Amino acid sequence: MRSKRTWIVVIGFLALAVTAAIVSRRFGPATNPKPSVTGLETKAAGSVDGYEVVREYPHDKDAYTQGLIYLDGFLYESTGITGRSSLRKVRLETGEVIQEHAVDRGDYGEGLTEWRGKLIQLTPRRRGSAPPWDVRSTFESIKRHFFYNVGVTYDIASLEPRSSFKYKGEGWGLTHDDRRLIMGDGSSYLRFLDPETFAELGRLEVFDGEDPLEHVNELEFVDGRIYANVLQQDRIAIIQPNSGQVTGWIDLAELKSRMPPLPPKPLPPVLNGIAYDAAGRRLFVTGKLWPRVFEIRVRTR
Repeated sequence: MRSKRTWIVVIGFLALAVTAAIVSRRFGPATNPKPSVTGLETKAAGSVDGYEVVREYPHDKDAYTQGLIYLDGFLYESTGITGRSSLRKVRLETGEVIQEHAVDRGDYGEGLTEWRGKLIQLTPRRRGSAPPWDVRSTFESIKRHFFYNVGVTYDIASLEPRSSFKYKGEGWGLTHDDRRLIMGDGSSYLRFLDPETFAELGRLEVFDGEDPLEHVNELEFVDGRIYANVLQQDRIAIIQPNSGQVTGWIDLAELKSRMPPLPPKPLPPVLNGIAYDAAGRRLFVTGKLWPRVFEIRVRTR
């Protein structure tokens, strides 16, 4: 009996250590980095100085949006929260979820993109509410945190999984250019992955002026540049993919005034979710637990 209690205590401490490490990485004290003065002074001539709201659409206020793309008239959305994560096909005009696939209950829906007829979703392991003595969950969390995480590819028509793949470390945002996947891991770095083998091809650090931009989150490739949410900020960074330099910001804090008051708890309803309709040149943004999707037009000087 004593041996059993000892193992329970050991497993409990391991679980707490892993949970603390994950929470510290994702919600540490530097969760709200500000743009450096240098960065604001050295923005390029094409930097963003405003936007206008073109149209508003309904959005599921219970969707904890982690990834968003536009494809053939629909939004596809990756939602988070352990035990509630999903992949969804959403009718833009009404917000109706017309197809949905539940992510493995132990995993957490994160970044989402499309590549040559398949959807690709990052599904890292986040512990959620599993008790410390749940041995299987504890060791899976340790393995995922220190060795590799998992992503899934899906058939677009059915949203049924096709295959899975492994990647090291965290996986937050996901998008692509014409030859590579671009993944964020919550740090100031973007990783480039082979879209067929998922092997890492290289990394690029993102800078706002002279300062690294930490907590780069949801990503979208828009007209040759990378648009990025930043964790717990209500603005979007515009990044040059060849240099990693932030050349502009879109401040979207005003969008919250267009919605009913959003409760700050139990989860923060922050801006997160960028989708681009390249054919129609339409840009869509939303947030975690937001009741609206906004189509915006960016004004540049």
